[in-house]
Amino acid sequence: MKIVIAPDSFKDSLDAAGVARAIATGIAEALPAAELIECPMADGGEGTMEAIVAASQGQLRRMTVRGPLGQSVEAGWGWLAASRTAIIEMAQASGIQLVPSAQRDACRSSTWGTGELIAAALAAGAQRIVLAIGGSATNDGGSGMLRALGLRLLDAEGQTLEEGGLALAKLAHIDASELDPRLAEVQVEVAADVDNPLCGPHGASAIFGPQKGASPAQVQALDLALGHFADLCAQLLGNDVREQPGSGAAGGMGFAAKAFMGAQFRPGVEVVAELAGLDALVQGADLVITGEGRFDAQTLRGKTPMGVARIAKRHGVPVVVLAGTLGEGYQQLYGHGIDAAFAVASGPMTLEQACADAAQLLQARAGDIARVWRCARQD
Repeated sequence: MKIVIAPDSFKDSLDAAGVARAIATGIAEALPAAELIECPMADGGEGTMEAIVAASQGQLRRMTVRGPLGQSVEAGWGWLAASRTAIIEMAQASGIQLVPSAQRDACRSSTWGTGELIAAALAAGAQRIVLAIGGSATNDGGSGMLRALGLRLLDAEGQTLEEGGLALAKLAHIDASELDPRLAEVQVEVAADVDNPLCGPHGASAIFGPQKGASPAQVQALDLALGHFADLCAQLLGNDVREQPGSGAAGGMGFAAKAFMGAQFRPGVEVVAELAGLDALVQGADLVITGEGRFDAQTLRGKTPMGVARIAKRHGVPVVVLAGTLGEGYQQLYGHGIDAAFAVASGPMTLEQACADAAQLLQARAGDIARVWRCARQD
């Protein structure tokens, strides 16, 4: 019997590898003869880089970079030597989790640190960069990232602009003469599921700015500043990508990646599945178990269990979900390749307790599922 275990992380408790390990432990107790294949997954958000490195036997590299508000932070990036592919997770350097809620500032936060990670990948000889852009703290249109790679942004007096999205309102000239030329030679793929444009009522500032600390007045100011940045970028490049789907992702990081790197966007879970070789692992399997912290109707919007289910269904393999909680509308997923879903909690408990005991809960519930599966196969 072959069982593939391909879950996402459980936020604030276990990374994807830890979730897979706990599930495998529970199944092994009930089905000791089963072949268990652990394949940690992610959908482009926090944990994507670590999931790919773990599933692909890649190398995790660490360095100190500039954080969202200028502080030094330790960030990791992944390296797959055989394919010369770099896995860069924006959240590592410019993530919202790096900024306490009371200090979040969408006007000043910068993507500079993400640019430093990209520079390190280029220095390592990357031929392909996978840029996962979920969980950002920023709203600077990717300008900080570009500046770390050599782009100069100047005001009307020829002075370098301050970092952050709001400062872009003072932008008068873009100097691309020192932009790293290696960007033109590398294939860049953005792992994201956000299709917002850069500006307007559905743009980066309006939709994501408030959760990054922007007031209604600041949202309007940021939207105008990003629009001004896009105007000057279009004059420089001869191409305007602000309305393209995904340009508003990660506070406009999508815009910068499209405009200056020619990046192609792909669903995050699709990218992770490809690099992890999930399709080949699922072939010939008897069961696939996936999971995430909260399983509900939003899972349909490209989250890990849906991506895993699509692959499993191509091979006719049933799929079971283990989740921290089953939210409203989760039953809708039964019409999209999910065969069964279970919450791991064993009874009433606080969120803090559930997070602290996640490994034990996952192990116990996976064991229960394995026992039911064993009985069904005996019948």
